[in-house]
Amino acid sequence: MKTKLSQILINVVEQLKQQGVLAADQQVRVQVDPTKDKAHGDFATNLAMLLAKPAGLAPRDLAAKIIALLPQDSIIQKVEMAGPGFINFFVDDQAKFAVVANILQQKAEFGKVDVGVGRSVLLEYVSANPTGPLHVGHGRGAAYGASLANLLSFAGFNVTREYYVNDAGRQMDILATSLWLRYLELCGETFTFPSNGYKGDYIYAIARQLHDMRGDTLRKPVFEVFAGVFPDETQEGGDKEQHIDDVILRTKALLGATDYEVVFQLVLKDILTDIEQDLGEFGVDFDNWFSERSLMNSGVVDAALEKLQKSGKVYEQNGALWFRSTDYGDEKDRVVVRDNGLKTYFASDIAYHFNKLERGFDILIDIWGSDHHGYVPRVKAAMQAMGTNPDALQVLLVQFAILYRGGERAQMSTRSGQFVTLRELRDEVGTDAARFFYVQRKSEQHMDFDLDLAKSKSNENPVYYIQYAHARICSVLGQLADKGYTLDVAQGLANLEQLNTEYEIDLATRLAQFPDLIGRAASANEPHQIAYYLKDLAHGLHSYYNSQQFIVEDDGLRNARMALIMAVQQVLQNGLAIIGVSAPEKM
Repeated sequence: MKTKLSQILINVVEQLKQQGVLAADQQVRVQVDPTKDKAHGDFATNLAMLLAKPAGLAPRDLAAKIIALLPQDSIIQKVEMAGPGFINFFVDDQAKFAVVANILQQKAEFGKVDVGVGRSVLLEYVSANPTGPLHVGHGRGAAYGASLANLLSFAGFNVTREYYVNDAGRQMDILATSLWLRYLELCGETFTFPSNGYKGDYIYAIARQLHDMRGDTLRKPVFEVFAGVFPDETQEGGDKEQHIDDVILRTKALLGATDYEVVFQLVLKDILTDIEQDLGEFGVDFDNWFSERSLMNSGVVDAALEKLQKSGKVYEQNGALWFRSTDYGDEKDRVVVRDNGLKTYFASDIAYHFNKLERGFDILIDIWGSDHHGYVPRVKAAMQAMGTNPDALQVLLVQFAILYRGGERAQMSTRSGQFVTLRELRDEVGTDAARFFYVQRKSEQHMDFDLDLAKSKSNENPVYYIQYAHARICSVLGQLADKGYTLDVAQGLANLEQLNTEYEIDLATRLAQFPDLIGRAASANEPHQIAYYLKDLAHGLHSYYNSQQFIVEDDGLRNARMALIMAVQQVLQNGLAIIGVSAPEKM
């Protein structure tokens, strides 16, 4: 309907050009939007106000000319001018039901648009450090990223889903060292565990694997492990950061490169496997798992830094290498190589984003936690300094999700081991509820996760309300045979003119809005719009169900109503699939 009205207005603009009202080379973008108030019609356009100045006319005068040129069309019941020059279209009620046949013909394809045709997107999300299980904070980024990927694909973009594995750097060394220390405890060594080590139970589980594999062959006496090590923060004059760094150096020295790599790879593989399985069960899959170590080992990071040095964008000071990010509006320059020769995460990120563009993607979308907002300008600055287009990068921020159980906030800290895992959340509320609750708000909005609501089977629980609408339709269709009737979709489509209640017109109107919604939501990177739409569509179905008898004696009316609710059923399925929620047939 919207497409047809847009085309009618495009034809009118051409007539205005032929009449000399508009210049022949006048660029015009026709926009038609659904009205918020049905008293103002079904659709409206501000075309007259946009073109009034180039036409040299008052907006209302131009609106009158546009209305006069509108052709007679069966879908347009009435046209009105409103306010400063809006043109409101009242669409014939019966014309609204044409969408039912389109939906039943297109099925899972209904709603797909070509907003992104010809453009490739590399969407990177989750990318949690492989230092422990995913917690409920990671879950929001996972649900948002996966839903956005589905939405962009539905809107015509060629989407590649990528997880960036931070398998290099200090945090991974802390993790591997923590594993070895727990292994030493299993060998019988006793000592005070570093306050900055990883303390979760999952480390003990992997340490038992290491002990089963190697027995006591990797055992070293404690006095050697902590010889010459700077004291921990629990000791006078100590520092937890210096302490763990010294313990890492001792670990590498005592184990040697080969055995240290055994420890490192064991903990990395175990945690990554757990993360991949956890995400898979959550309906979150990736095309690529990109290793940070591969950047280091292939020399890409060194090549990127060398390029920046040659262009004068990196300088040496106090033994460290610094990127001149202040040249690009950052508050201070940033270290890329520390004075001890270790490269920073920022150095890897520079190379990683350069690598992304070299792979030929048109658009780069990174989904980061909101606490990384200050990191955005320096990454864009590095891209500009590398001679690439920083505007190709879009960084979408996700607020942390706060889980409440029994009225108390749950603590989440991977290092201490006191956190609620994503798997525990899924076990408690189910994948469907978790996926829906995570995406029903804008990603940058604060979120309190209400466990009681997510588990409730009531109309207040939005995912239950939507799924129940789908199950209700399945139930009605199943009752046909029980009551001695046979579904005849063709007869239903031929009798859509019998549908004239406010509930039926409302449903048809909502169904026709779905493709436009997909385009808007994809352009704004906002899958939460799908969640809102599905709640409204479910409300329309429940209202219809409570007010009308679907299975009536009149064959034409009965099958017309079946065709309408089957169209609702299909759109519910399409929308739920985008946000990764199932459409159950029974509840």
